[in-house]
Amino acid sequence: MPSPKQMNIAGVRFGTEALPLIAGPCVIESRDHALQMASAIAAIARQLDLPYIFKTSFDKANRTALDSFRGPGLEDGLRILADIKNEVGVPVLTDVHLPEQVPAVAEVADVLQIPAFLCRQTDLVVAVGQAGKAVNVKKGQFLAPYKMKHIVAKIESTGNHQILLTDRGTTFGYQDMVSDMRSILIMQKTGYPVIFDATHSAQIPGSGDGKTGGSREFIPALARSAVAVGCDGIFMEVHDDPPKAKSDAATQWPLDQLSPLLSDLLRIREVVVNREQ
Repeated sequence: MPSPKQMNIAGVRFGTEALPLIAGPCVIESRDHALQMASAIAAIARQLDLPYIFKTSFDKANRTALDSFRGPGLEDGLRILADIKNEVGVPVLTDVHLPEQVPAVAEVADVLQIPAFLCRQTDLVVAVGQAGKAVNVKKGQFLAPYKMKHIVAKIESTGNHQILLTDRGTTFGYQDMVSDMRSILIMQKTGYPVIFDATHSAQIPGSGDGKTGGSREFIPALARSAVAVGCDGIFMEVHDDPPKAKSDAATQWPLDQLSPLLSDLLRIREVVVNREQ
């Protein structure tokens, strides 16, 4: 596989033999829940010696239905993320939806994430790049992987070279998502680390009644395949009680099943690394 740029994001190194984990609940459901999830996942990551970044969203601005739960909003959400950094001691990643949100989010988050649906919004992409923090760009479900080089160029134009790219599947037909593992190799040609989002890739958009459905049972197979191909990290939404999750209930991975899956991925990663030496 191509050798991506090595980068250190708040102590988490990408582009090395390690397999960094970006994981957490889809949205901040409450301060207590977010702190509990961050602590629990961080403990699993430490036990497995996995570099870890906590992820969650303060606002899910692209929900299917108008009355869907969106989160606590910018101000309260950033306070909670700051508490997680201080109390749990882990870096944090969160979405940014509007250019005007960027300065406030950059004061707290270690990684600013551009959501898949917004990856071609030039004003947002440039504003996030100008913040000087690490950027994670989700590949749009509608976008061919080789076109991500144009988004990379927009960020590089700001002088920012702390870039992660994330594959989260591609829309096929009217509903289903497919994961073409060639996408990882194609995006790695940009020179930047490529993360695989194992949970969003299992979504079936529009299949629920006013919400996104999905097939949780395929998440392990997708994650194992991506690691075998040579992705540079794994992104997963994780919840302690997925059926009761307030967002993406169909595809969040159960907390009590996280450690066994990550252990499998590490064994595959070891084979990949040894094969290339």
